Amino acid sequence: MRVTITDQPFSPEALHAKFRQSLSGDVGAIVTFIGVVRGADDKNAPQSLTLSHYPDFTESLIENMGKTAMERWPIEAWHITHRIGTMAPKDPIVFVATASKHRRAAFEAADFLMDYLKSEAPFWKQEMRGGTQDWIEPRGQDIKDKSRWES
Repeated sequence: MRVTITDQPFSPEALHAKFRQSLSGDVGAIVTFIGVVRGADDKNAPQSLTLSHYPDFTESLIENMGKTAMERWPIEAWHITHRIGTMAPKDPIVFVATASKHRRAAFEAADFLMDYLKSEAPFWKQEMRGGTQDWIEPRGQDIKDKSRWES
């Protein structure tokens, strides 16, 4: 179980391999999600995305969500790596991995963690679009998606 916040590019493939190698023999399912910065092929899309956070605070809150996922589903392990700083379109921004004996728990835990990251994780986001930087907030759909887990 690990949270890594980094201002350096990362390889999702290398993270997946390392996560997989760290697991016990009881694991029968690994689910990963890789989020990338949108916009490379759309002239109206952002030219860059910049994220900032409060060190330690952000990691602590995300770690608590990972612990919550372990309490809700029988997952054996989880891992989150999230970028901060300025990123270009197509750059990986987030890697989430969960592992369990069976697929359903791994899928649901990964989905839960991503819904949290998109709607509540304390990151401050700015898009550069047409030479102007704008703050961005979670979309209504992100909030709606997270509400699925509130029962």
